[in-house]
Amino acid sequence: MSVKVLFKNNYSKNVKLLVVLLDDSLKLYGDILAIDKKNKGLVSRIIKNKSFSAKNKEKLSLIGLNIPNIEEVILYGIGSFSSIKDDGIERIGGNIYSIIPPKVKNIAISIKSYKSLNVSSEDAAVQLAQGFSLRSYNFNKYRSKSKPKIVSDVKALEVLVDDPKAVKNKNIFSNALKEGVFLTRDLVSEPPNVLNPITLSKEIVKLEKEGVEVQVLGLAQMKKFKMGALLGVAQGSANEPRLVTMRWRNNKRKKSQPNICFVGKGVTFDTGGISIKPSNGMEEMKYDMAGAGVVIGLMKTLAKRKAKVDACAVVGLVENMPSGKAQRPGDVVRSYSGHTIEVINTDAEGRLVLADAVAYAIKKFNPRKLIDLATLTGAVIVCLGNKRAGLFSNNEELADNIFSSGEQTGERVWRLPVGPEYDDDIKSDIADMKNVGSGRGAGSTAGAKFIQQFVNDIPWAHLDIAGVTWSKSNSDLFSIGATAFGVRLLNAYVKEFIENKT
Repeated sequence: MSVKVLFKNNYSKNVKLLVVLLDDSLKLYGDILAIDKKNKGLVSRIIKNKSFSAKNKEKLSLIGLNIPNIEEVILYGIGSFSSIKDDGIERIGGNIYSIIPPKVKNIAISIKSYKSLNVSSEDAAVQLAQGFSLRSYNFNKYRSKSKPKIVSDVKALEVLVDDPKAVKNKNIFSNALKEGVFLTRDLVSEPPNVLNPITLSKEIVKLEKEGVEVQVLGLAQMKKFKMGALLGVAQGSANEPRLVTMRWRNNKRKKSQPNICFVGKGVTFDTGGISIKPSNGMEEMKYDMAGAGVVIGLMKTLAKRKAKVDACAVVGLVENMPSGKAQRPGDVVRSYSGHTIEVINTDAEGRLVLADAVAYAIKKFNPRKLIDLATLTGAVIVCLGNKRAGLFSNNEELADNIFSSGEQTGERVWRLPVGPEYDDDIKSDIADMKNVGSGRGAGSTAGAKFIQQFVNDIPWAHLDIAGVTWSKSNSDLFSIGATAFGVRLLNAYVKEFIENKT
């Protein structure tokens, strides 16, 4: 259940806990200044006596103040406001969520008359609320009794601002983003016995209610289109594959050329196929469809906020299973584009799915740019850990813009090479290419280089999100589990570098 967010000038009678931001200047303002005056300077004296310095994440609880309805005031330190980065205010909101005492259901955060933030008070209010909401997400659908201790009891958040009406339009944007993020987290969190290519395609169809055009290709259609790369991955599973296209176009012009196309790897469960994975940790392979999950959540966000963009998307949905019908190492398949591929390792299946999905996206939509996302390689985790996604691109401007959007949102990327010096790594002795590189080195680049063969030289970027899709610890903006890394990043990219340029 999402936290209800209200923007108000004064808190309601249901609020028992008030949180006030304070930077290291220790200057009181707005509500906390009024409270201090009403209590004859008591707040100021407590700050001094407790040696509260308002350093980042430092908190001071004040109880027993003369203030209507409020039982507790928490002063929350943010350090020096000049050190707050682009996504810093969101992170403050998320961190505040994590310090709320149990059983508190209604809280208020006041930033009235606060001038020491690097954005307008309206933007700050929305970002605080967004961070709080994003951190509040937990996937408890299948818990029949107890909930994890990390879940707060907060049901409603009131953000106190000088002009609540000025926040309205900005909050519509924020709510749309939150809905997209939560949809992605929901999908990535679902167990593989519930989410398979067919059930996931049905979830995508629901986006039609938001104005997204959706088309689902079934097994027969993909066979007709000769999508041998994708179908080869799927042939070992009892669950049929699906390829789903989406389109959001604000202009409604049927013959317009999409500004951007997003392509996502949607392997709803990855055993590795005949090249089977070790059993330890295999349960995590339910999130091998996170690339598709991000694309789906992003398209919902664009539609919900009525983005002024013509955007298309394609997701290839398969299950990679071992069976008597499964693809074998050594098989040669012919892709939708006509390229032949020698399958060396059936666990390098995501790039095979993307090969047909990318080629189909270009043929069907002819987009100006294309970005694909995939939990593609373990090698990217070796390289970058769990802090950044790997970025590969054939276009400097596109790569720079994605990097910038990553810095802005905190969903950071790092560019890795995909130049011609790596061409030989995927050369096959018997086919046009093979699906893995030579040796153990540059594994992530080999995967990106493989996908690049199907791009046809349009501006393209590949995001390897294997290390940032699932978190085993709590963070500022998410709890343990699905992160939805990429939704906020690409939404910011669309807003800044497509909408603002057209």
